[in-house]
Amino acid sequence: MNSDNLVIGIDVSKKYLDIAFGPQDKTPEHLEYTEQGVADLVTRLRQTQPAMIVLESTGGLEKPLMIALLQAGLPVARIQPQRIRYFAKSLGLLAKTDQLDARVLAHYGEAAHPKPTPLPTERQQWFAGLVARRTQLIEMRVSEQNRLPTTPKPLQSSIQEHLDYLQAEIARIEKEIDDFIDQTPEMQEKRDIIKSVPGVGNVTASVLLARLPELGHLNRKQIAALVGLAPFNKDSGGRKGKRAIYGGRADVRSVLYMAALSATRFNPVIKSFYQRLVEAGKHHKVALVAAMRKLLTILNAMLRNKQPWTPPAHHTSP
Repeated sequence: MNSDNLVIGIDVSKKYLDIAFGPQDKTPEHLEYTEQGVADLVTRLRQTQPAMIVLESTGGLEKPLMIALLQAGLPVARIQPQRIRYFAKSLGLLAKTDQLDARVLAHYGEAAHPKPTPLPTERQQWFAGLVARRTQLIEMRVSEQNRLPTTPKPLQSSIQEHLDYLQAEIARIEKEIDDFIDQTPEMQEKRDIIKSVPGVGNVTASVLLARLPELGHLNRKQIAALVGLAPFNKDSGGRKGKRAIYGGRADVRSVLYMAALSATRFNPVIKSFYQRLVEAGKHHKVALVAAMRKLLTILNAMLRNKQPWTPPAHHTSP
């Protein structure tokens, strides 16, 4: 295959890389995932100059390889794993091995022509790392809080000490996040616009800035699908299945869930929208997902137009 049309799929695991040079590659290469292995691979691929390299998002394992490829000027597309699995099933490929996954990634790249992933700057990587670390610390705090009541009293002091440490560390990381945004005028402007929406606070704003840089640059359907809030039909013949959401960025959905929950109480637009759906017979979870999607599209439009929240004229403050 001409390198101008060559799409390479790379399956990333903790210790190994499996590289398929096109979907018809019968013997994908199996390399150790080390700094030297990545450096050697990047050198080879720069000589090959493929049209696209497709990786699967694997909880961060793919990041060192992706950054190295992007820094070398190579085109890389990072794809959510759900999309790859649905694509594989559509081809009748139900088995799952690393080498097969690499070929499926290459096949997906040829068929779907995914957009290349942009190279994040060092500052963007640092900021995303801060936000991710805060999430990890909060999860640890919740785990310890859940353990505390069921732990024998002589051991509770140990858990409480850890909780005190976690709380102090969360506060320190949050200050670093705030300072980072304050020192970046563009992000500061975006944060202020996001936080102007009733129900949206610091945590939601920082996660959106770190994990959803596309916000304000896509249309409402695209941004909903990217986050995983676009409902997909399950209809066949005369059967009408339930609409469902899946895929996307789970961490973004998590903060939008909490923000929408707050907005159904304090945001006049989201509150009335949510209540109309519930009164129309929608299950409260379905209505809340719809509220999340509406909140996301509102934020998307506000950032696109660079306009803060404006309360609707027919709503008055209590």
